[in-house]
Amino acid sequence: MKVRTKARVMDSDDLRRAITRIAHEILERNGGVDSLAIIGIQTRGSFLAKRIADAVESIEQESVPVGVLDITLYRDDLQTVGDQPVVNESSIPFDVQGKTIVLVDDVLYTGRTVRAALDEIIDFGRPRSVQLAVIVDRGHRELPIRADYVGKNVPTSDSEIVAVLMNEKDGSDEVLIQTVERSA
Repeated sequence: MKVRTKARVMDSDDLRRAITRIAHEILERNGGVDSLAIIGIQTRGSFLAKRIADAVESIEQESVPVGVLDITLYRDDLQTVGDQPVVNESSIPFDVQGKTIVLVDDVLYTGRTVRAALDEIIDFGRPRSVQLAVIVDRGHRELPIRADYVGKNVPTSDSEIVAVLMNEKDGSDEVLIQTVERSA
């Protein structure tokens, strides 16, 4: 099995601009940072959440609390993940009660990851509202979930992979469309 890059849909500058735009949209919609917190879904969503929070701070000169969720145990397909799924720690170092939470993920696809994240957030308390920010919305929803903030809409087929590469994990910032070539 070989993964082939079909197209680059965002480079590092595109990603930086999308993060900055999303930060401005969050501030505009919420009238500033009061009662605002940002939570990223592991792994790349957590890096994006930190970058969005940094962009918000550079605009407002005020920091926003940032948390990280690992939704592994909340997945509706946990039994298909494997016998020993890797579970990382969720870290929400603030009270979510009454806050506006901006949930951040790299790619919005079926909506099932977001559903799992919403379940986990509610286990931490009852936020006033939850908004969703993603770098890529690729369509193909299975649940009635939509993003409030989108870096880029990228129409794809079910057979394609959208890979958001982050410098913190992958050594580069870019978004790729990939295909899997099966060996005969």
